Amino acid sequence: MSEKDGTTELKIPDYEEVLAAHERIALHVHRTPVLTSRFMDDLTGAQLFFKCENFQKAGVFKARGASNAVFGLSDEAAARGVATHSSGNHGQSLSYAGGRRGIPVTVVMPRTAPEAKKAAVRGYGANIVECEPSTSSREAVFAEVMARSGADFVHPYNDPRVIAGQATASKELIEDVGKLDAVIAPIGGGGMVSGSCLTLSNIAPATKIYAAEPKNADDAYRSFKAGHIIADDAPQTVADGLKVPLKDLTWHFVSTYVEDIFLATEEEIIEAMYLTWQRMKMIIEPSSAVPLATIIKNREVFAGKRVGVIITGGNVDLKTLPWM
Repeated sequence: MSEKDGTTELKIPDYEEVLAAHERIALHVHRTPVLTSRFMDDLTGAQLFFKCENFQKAGVFKARGASNAVFGLSDEAAARGVATHSSGNHGQSLSYAGGRRGIPVTVVMPRTAPEAKKAAVRGYGANIVECEPSTSSREAVFAEVMARSGADFVHPYNDPRVIAGQATASKELIEDVGKLDAVIAPIGGGGMVSGSCLTLSNIAPATKIYAAEPKNADDAYRSFKAGHIIADDAPQTVADGLKVPLKDLTWHFVSTYVEDIFLATEEEIIEAMYLTWQRMKMIIEPSSAVPLATIIKNREVFAGKRVGVIITGGNVDLKTLPWM
């Protein structure tokens, strides 16, 4: 893509692009497992199916979209490298995919991003340029990087190649567990939710799609209720992967297909994360715990239903756990 200023032409991917993405990335990502928990089912009154992208390459679902973008480049474009801005998970994923293809990767990251995520980006061989922890600083610094590099911009979520790649997760979920009454995923910029909308509207149109968001970073919720994008510049939440705002492409999917967006407090997110670690013996990051927190909080919506829950990632600094 040729964008230099952080925006993307509104090119809506179709399901054929999802099928192509699934084939393109097959050698570079895991087909992650779907786990269940009797304890979680009893707690929520629902039958939950956890799509465990915390076991994905780079520890996060974003390896799917990043790999689709990187391996879809022509050799000429790939030689110029790729660049992005990210609080961590997309940066890690793009670094992973770029390393697999052997091309240069530059990631603009907030100086406050978790050190574990910075270390992982560097570990995959990428170059980090730091910015202040706000959307405005991130995009300004990134514009400078793009002006110098000529690299291909792979947006963390507002990119049809990325959304088509993320859509493969819900495709696998439906293939593995069959009919679902609902699917719920965390929402920040909306890449995974958009991918879920793209897949489910094509292969499981009766499945309701929900999004889950931190109350402290509720711009998607407020956007959904207002009918237009409302962007916060620098929200503060333990769910560091969900601080970014919706953009035009992800807003298309959210406003068209999402049934509702539910909110969770910081305490509810940490408790759901702790419960998952304790009961499912599974390392997940705070952003991944937001859907479970909202299911517990809105039991009446999900009770008695078969619900897919997208666990988006497991990249957490084990030295600074939120309950310590």
